[in-house]
Amino acid sequence: MPSKSRILGQGWHTKLVQLRPGAAATPWLHHQRQITAALILAPFAGIAFLWFIGVIRDRLGDLEDRFFSTVFLGSGLLFLAMTFVSTAIAGGLLAVSRLSGVPQNDLVFFGREVMLHVNNVYGVRMAGVFMISLGTIWLRTGLMPRWLAVSTYLLSLTLLVVVSFSLWVTLVFPAWVMVISVYILAVDRPPSIPPD
Repeated sequence: MPSKSRILGQGWHTKLVQLRPGAAATPWLHHQRQITAALILAPFAGIAFLWFIGVIRDRLGDLEDRFFSTVFLGSGLLFLAMTFVSTAIAGGLLAVSRLSGVPQNDLVFFGREVMLHVNNVYGVRMAGVFMISLGTIWLRTGLMPRWLAVSTYLLSLTLLVVVSFSLWVTLVFPAWVMVISVYILAVDRPPSIPPD
């Protein structure tokens, strides 16, 4: 059974197929199978991300700081909402592309640019805020190793400062989520209790 991190990564990968900025508007529509796969996987990636937030909050327990937890939760939910909005725009463009008589080049170009801006300008910034708040919580509580909190700060600053439509910049956040998930699953395993 695939892990939640792997499902999230697959959802992000197929989601990002539709966001390649270098392609012309009309050829973008020739990837309808990948876009349809992304539209199907996106809700599951969102559920996995919500599960990730729940696991992090559960680990905090009584150490949860109201201010940073509010920023952490709010930025995570905003990031997820922006991702879903971008995915919905892709679904709308896919539906419009199937209609004949609609001037598709301009419409698809506009829709793709809106998607890129929602994801790469606003969504990536919310991911950076999410990471900074979580790194701060980890430094204050000591729940994660210091090197992981500091690397979280560095990656989040990259997301906040770099304005780019590069696929690599948008992959920083899902890769970070996967690293944190693997760390939690591998290092912080609770001792197994033998069955009765």
